[in-house]
Amino acid sequence: MSAIAATIGRILLGALFVLSGIQKLAAPAATADYIAANSVLSPSLAIPTGVFELVAGALLALGLMSRLVSVLLAGFTLLTVLIFHPQITDPVQGMQALKNIAIAGGLLMVFAYGQMRWHYDHVRAVRKSEAETLQAERRAREAEVAQARAEGLAEGRGDAHVATTPHAVTARATPGTYVDTDGDGVPDRKRSWWRY
Repeated sequence: MSAIAATIGRILLGALFVLSGIQKLAAPAATADYIAANSVLSPSLAIPTGVFELVAGALLALGLMSRLVSVLLAGFTLLTVLIFHPQITDPVQGMQALKNIAIAGGLLMVFAYGQMRWHYDHVRAVRKSEAETLQAERRAREAEVAQARAEGLAEGRGDAHVATTPHAVTARATPGTYVDTDGDGVPDRKRSWWRY
């Protein structure tokens, strides 16, 4: 249940920034006027701010790089409090400052619990772990095959010493038997009946 709540909370926080970025990009002149009237910042920051909020909010909602994005958005939100709402005693600015501080707190919670289930970063980590496990199993199988070939090669050398006796030569020449004549640990192809 906590994973569902964390996922919904992350999506809602991301949606908040996406909608705010869309509003800034839809009316860049109004945003530039607000920046010029309420801070010492350049009004030309209206469009970059809107793009940042839109992209970062979408990444947060989708769960892509959510820990990094949540820290960046928390810092951005706290800077907004310091630049645009420094007079906390004013009822309107105080309410805006408290809202932004609460949003920053939620973003820090996303940072703290950003690797939960139903999250792209978590899914990617699980897939990476599964791929490493499969590679380890494949390397273990290859090592077993190499060891079996080495043992077969050693047994093949022992057969080569025994092959000087007439009984061993007859056994090797019997149709239907598989022999390793080149010593690579892989049995040679079955001889055709006309080659005997």
